[in-house]
Amino acid sequence: MQNPLFPDPDAPPPAPARGVQPAEHGPALRTLAQALPPRLRLGSSSWSYPGWAGIVWAREYAESTLARQGLSAYAQHPLLRTVGIDRGFYRPLTEAEYARYAAQVPADFRFVVKAPALVTDALVRGEDGQGRQPNPLFLDPAAAVQAFVQPALAGLGERTGPLVFQLSPLPFAQLQRLPHVLERLRALLQALPDVRSATPDGVIAVEVRNPEWLSPEVAPALAAVLRDSGATYCLGLHAKMPRLAEQLPLLRALWPGPLVCRWNLNPLHGAYGYEDAQREYAPYDRIHDVDEDTRALLVRTLRGVTGAGQNAFVTISNKAEGCAPLSAQALAEALAGAPARG
Repeated sequence: MQNPLFPDPDAPPPAPARGVQPAEHGPALRTLAQALPPRLRLGSSSWSYPGWAGIVWAREYAESTLARQGLSAYAQHPLLRTVGIDRGFYRPLTEAEYARYAAQVPADFRFVVKAPALVTDALVRGEDGQGRQPNPLFLDPAAAVQAFVQPALAGLGERTGPLVFQLSPLPFAQLQRLPHVLERLRALLQALPDVRSATPDGVIAVEVRNPEWLSPEVAPALAAVLRDSGATYCLGLHAKMPRLAEQLPLLRALWPGPLVCRWNLNPLHGAYGYEDAQREYAPYDRIHDVDEDTRALLVRTLRGVTGAGQNAFVTISNKAEGCAPLSAQALAEALAGAPARG
């Protein structure tokens, strides 16, 4: 039987749509997205934040609901074409878990995935999260391949973006032997599968959390290891590290190549101010502290990188300015020539 031309006024209302629903994104936001370089992907470091109601979500949902079901709605935001998967840092993810993420996003979406602490922490962490004893698998090539790179590539497929090895702060003894650590890093990177050949936009990236890596004595050697291994440097914008301007020379030493940036913490809070930012910025529904210097230099850098035909990935934490999607929008507006949001 055909549906009647006019609805039955006595019929029950349709069932509400299931799952997390995206916010309404008007034509201005879509026009802004179309004005951005196609090789640029902006996004956040995660997505399960109820405070993004009206910005990313149609309404407020529970954090647990967003963690399980929010990714598909997140990926419908016109400006958010990448996202970080950080949870694998604490426990390696399986191929099936990565595949479930990939199934929820469009074909041109890319993931920025953080390697597990299993291979990036020099010290094994206790229950309080602090390093306690030497990690026998630190920079172990076999563990990196089996626990991270292989399942990520198999599960994410063409949606693989940067696979980031973030080397946690090293203990004093390791810092005194950085040339030795560099050789271990070289052995790890050269043992990994060729991610660039296996995927359209995949790349191995290395992020560091000790400023000693950027010293004049060490930075050229780090650049050589990355270049020889086909990897790149991840700009880690964290208060434990020098500002963006002081990290860019290492990226220039690897040119031409992609840009990978993780904008993590506003320097106003200091090197150990993550919890302060978390407390002050929650529920992450607005910009609190504009980092004008980072915004301006990022915009100039992104124009140069994408203008030369290279990929650029920027994932932003809520702890950078207060609300990652709005920080992404401010970058987009500046890139498109529109007034930046405050």
